[in-house]
Amino acid sequence: MDNKTQTILSNLGINEVNEAFSTGKTWDSAAEAAIHAIVSPVNGQKIASVKFSTPACYNKVIVKAADAFKQWRTVPAPKRGDVVRQIGDSLRKHKDDLGWLVSYEMGKSLQEGRGEVQEMIDICDFAVGLSRQLYGLTMHSERPQHRMYEQYHPLGIVGIISAFNFPVAVWSWNAMLAWVCGDVCVWKPSEKTPLTAIACQHIVQSVFEANEIPEGVSCLVMGDRAIGELMANDTRVPLVSATGSTRMGKAVSAAVGARLGKSLLELGGNNAIIISEHADLSIALTGAVFGAVGTAGQRCTTTRRLIIHQSIYDTFKQKLAHAYSQLRIGNPLDERNHVGPLIDQDAVEAYLQSIDACKAQGGKFIVEGGLLSGEGYESGCYVKPCVAEVENHFEIVQHETFAPILYLIKYNTLDEAIHLQNSVPQGLSSAIITNHLREAEAFLSASGSDCGIANVNIGTSGAEIGGAFGGEKETGGGRESGSDAWKVYMRRQTNTINYSTNLPLAQGIQFNL
Repeated sequence: MDNKTQTILSNLGINEVNEAFSTGKTWDSAAEAAIHAIVSPVNGQKIASVKFSTPACYNKVIVKAADAFKQWRTVPAPKRGDVVRQIGDSLRKHKDDLGWLVSYEMGKSLQEGRGEVQEMIDICDFAVGLSRQLYGLTMHSERPQHRMYEQYHPLGIVGIISAFNFPVAVWSWNAMLAWVCGDVCVWKPSEKTPLTAIACQHIVQSVFEANEIPEGVSCLVMGDRAIGELMANDTRVPLVSATGSTRMGKAVSAAVGARLGKSLLELGGNNAIIISEHADLSIALTGAVFGAVGTAGQRCTTTRRLIIHQSIYDTFKQKLAHAYSQLRIGNPLDERNHVGPLIDQDAVEAYLQSIDACKAQGGKFIVEGGLLSGEGYESGCYVKPCVAEVENHFEIVQHETFAPILYLIKYNTLDEAIHLQNSVPQGLSSAIITNHLREAEAFLSASGSDCGIANVNIGTSGAEIGGAFGGEKETGGGRESGSDAWKVYMRRQTNTINYSTNLPLAQGIQFNL
């Protein structure tokens, strides 16, 4: 390990072997905890090792979190917001180191790694303002001298299951809002990227300690699928927010629903850009290429389909092939490169199988894919972004492959394009590139895109935290980040106050004794 890597890991509190869980300033483990080596997809080298939590470890975390909630919920929301403000300031100080670790552990470009930390900072800023805006409504009562209103109270423990592709940003979307709402958080990061989570816990906990916040408001529990299953089935966790595959989300939803808990699901996407005959092709090209190859195709908002008007199809196809020939694939810590590695060998295998399936189903590749080898590609996780001409109904096109494979589809009319866009099981992000006002408005109408996100003249990837993020259908229906997404972290209560000397009943009912 080089000196720079050692220095950054030390700055972020990463040890050679890291404990299984943290309930605050206390980092603990168990004698039987299994030790897992964390290997970077950038170069195949071991970064550090992490002990995975046992069920007993998990239970200690939940007990500590439940105890902390009793005190944290009584802290005024603006004071909770000020603590989150300080977390944002601390993240600013650690932005370069943490962004570097995100890139090295996950494999996304260094610019994207820093951008992910900036998302954390941005949601802190949003949450600070929100801490003074946890509003309810007042209503007029039908009964004289009565007042009605609604208010929101914290839920309790929020369980957060995050995915490898955004190892810290999506956690922060949940945690910062949950904290200003008065909840406590238990975070199970992806077993593929636990080191960034450990770094975040160190940063957050230093702020909590300085403010004398009780242990347990921020908890971290490392582990695999078994820990997630414990959380999903735990009646002590009223809300589970889970980000990952549709398969995982269905399992979480079933488990949480069986105990009548609440779940917030951010699952798969199969996102399309409609490129109109009225499109600015330079905008379309930039949006399509970044959307398709950014994070090596491992974003839930990755552009997976281009639905292109037949009159410009051949022209745009040529532009796309030329742009792909200029992509630089390599170490994501080198800012000259556009595309880094996939997360691991399983992802590489899924990519190769999808290419084979596409060809078998009739797809024609205009930019060939494949595994890269040789100097700089020793980890075995680097692949070529590729482009194929397909039909929307192909089975492989209906599925999400977490890799840089882009499918091209022709259309004739806008109604046909919108139908193609909507004719997949997923419903996360969508876009249209057009300078035609009527096309843009039709795309955004009730009979237009059926996705949770619908953009005009930008791509499918790169959401801002001010808007609620999430999707429909097999994407899960959850909403995180901005707008009024905060309401999912709280329980609504309707209040009626009678300040008269009588007890009139609603609906004019008479009940005389």
